[in-house]
Amino acid sequence: MKSRQLHVLHRPASAARSAAPPLLFVHGGYVSAECWDVFFLPWFSQRGFDCHALDLSGHGISEGRRRLDSFGLDDYVDDLRQAACDLPHPPIVIGHSMGTVVVERYLEKEMAPAAILLSPVPPTGIFGATLSLAFSNPEFFVHQAQAQRGEMSEESLRSMRRVYYSPETTLADLCRFAPLFQAESRRALLDLTMLGFRFAGRRPRLPMLVAGGEVDAVFPPATLSQTAARWQAEVAVIPGAGHTLMLDAHWPVAAERIAQWIEAFTKRGAT
Repeated sequence: MKSRQLHVLHRPASAARSAAPPLLFVHGGYVSAECWDVFFLPWFSQRGFDCHALDLSGHGISEGRRRLDSFGLDDYVDDLRQAACDLPHPPIVIGHSMGTVVVERYLEKEMAPAAILLSPVPPTGIFGATLSLAFSNPEFFVHQAQAQRGEMSEESLRSMRRVYYSPETTLADLCRFAPLFQAESRRALLDLTMLGFRFAGRRPRLPMLVAGGEVDAVFPPATLSQTAARWQAEVAVIPGAGHTLMLDAHWPVAAERIAQWIEAFTKRGAT
């Protein structure tokens, strides 16, 4: 594995330190690690967790922005492995959307004390979700491309909210979040489209939480059981929340549910 220059946000525990391992967050497509730093990282830091969030290659300020399309999911797995190895203790790995696939592939070869998959890509990949959005919200793809170029209008914001967020998430917040987003690797998107044709490697037994939003229009909550069954994981549906759990108006409920699960897992391990 060739190492790359990766940027990792670090927010150390600012409260009494939890007994939990460090947390390593892996972002989804079209975004960088900064998406975790708006709400989640400060919140978990205050809760006593040592928090790290990785910019995957070509994202944020990690190496490779100019050759973004050359990176596939396996490259992102290498990034996660490199970031995890740089930590003093094996981390609990937490992925969102595309990042859940990165976490799952990482776990095929590496050990982790626990894992959390938020709004996970189903085992069949993104083709079904893309097709569904093309029929139900065809203008979304135009608005998404505009948003990546920084061209925001009220119409595009409302379109993005219908797909990625709950109705309670304000347009003002969406404007504030806009700088967090960027283009995604075409190679990685192809990997996600063809996901159902890939033969998965080993699936170790480990504590895992699979969570999604009640009103997620990308991967509806009914799809959570598909991922959970692969890992014999616990399932949690966050009431009222959309796809982008770490930025949605209902993020405090998602954060609290995750923290409670980690703390319960840590207590079980200590007994």
